[in-house]
Formats: sequence, C-alpha cells, structure tokens
Amino acid sequence: MVKIRLSRHGSNKKPFYKIIVTDSRSPRNGRFIEKIGFFNPILKNKENSLKINLKKIQYWISVGAKMSNKVKKLNIKYKKIING
Repeated sequence: MVKIRLSRHGSNKKPFYKIIVTDSRSPRNGRFIEKIGFFNPILKNKENSLKINLKKIQYWISVGAKMSNKVKKLNIKYKKIING
C-alpha cells in the first residue's frame, strides 16, 4: 500500500518534516517514492512553514494512496492559507 506521510529531519529540538509518498512497509526516514512538500513547525510565519504540491497529492490519491492523519490536517490547513 502506498502512503502519504511525514519524514522527520533536522536536529534535536529543531524538527523539520518532509511530506513524502512511500510504501507503507518502509521505515519513517527510509526509502520514498516522491517528495511532495515540507512542514517546519518552528517557523513563526505560518505561510512559509508549510508547502504542499496539491496536484501531486490529488494524483497519488487517485491511484490509491492513503494519507496519514497529520498530513490530512496539514492539507486542510494549507488549503485555508491559500484561499485566505
């Protein structure tokens, strides 16, 4: 099964997440198919802390990928930021 989920990067107490498409059996920071965005919770500016390629998310969902709960929430938040 293909999943859209977060991959943690950064150092201790300074997390940085990449939003990736991966096989559900691969480890969190392991092999991935495609990078489709990022999330930086440290930044104060909410517009620059999150970037998602919505076209790629729609494509991967159309071919059967499932989103993790956190990515679903970030996707909704990103749509609100774009639409105002």
